[in-house]
Amino acid sequence: MRALPLVLLLSLAAGPVLAQAGKPPTKPPAETPTPVSPVTVMPPTEKPKLVATWPENGQTVAPGVLVLKMVFDQQMTPRDFAYDLGSAGGDKLDCLRTPRLLNDAKTFVLLCTALPGKTYAVALNPAAPGGPAFSNLAENRAAPGSLSFTTGTGDPVTNLRDAMKAAGLGGLDMPVDEAPDARKTAP
Repeated sequence: MRALPLVLLLSLAAGPVLAQAGKPPTKPPAETPTPVSPVTVMPPTEKPKLVATWPENGQTVAPGVLVLKMVFDQQMTPRDFAYDLGSAGGDKLDCLRTPRLLNDAKTFVLLCTALPGKTYAVALNPAAPGGPAFSNLAENRAAPGSLSFTTGTGDPVTNLRDAMKAAGLGGLDMPVDEAPDARKTAP
């Protein structure tokens, strides 16, 4: 008979535990939401088109300092560009490595030097799809294109100011941008 009271005692002790087992679990306290950076969704766009260059295709220009200018019909991405400075059998143009996108967000400029009596050919977006390319803000690549010009044998352009004037650029359209530390004046 002693076994019965022990079973009864165990069932009475287990009652509250078994009663809780049938209840749904309580939720842990809610976590603080994590902010997510905004996503920019671009509307469909046409491929950018090259609408103007300096020098113009087929033009003869003075040798020396030259600012190559490429103007597109829409806003472009500053980090996306691709060109070949010695394409299609032309002489290799000596330029800085990276063009600068001007404040209008449509015009790239590239500082170069050109020798007298040469024919230069520049290919724009010459690489296969998937490689770097001049692209708009929606990352649509501009169609491949080319520019060919010659240099005369007259007096060379010897300073940046005159090269910018020849390309139709103003004082804010510098083809190179100073590093922020270089702008500081010495004490």
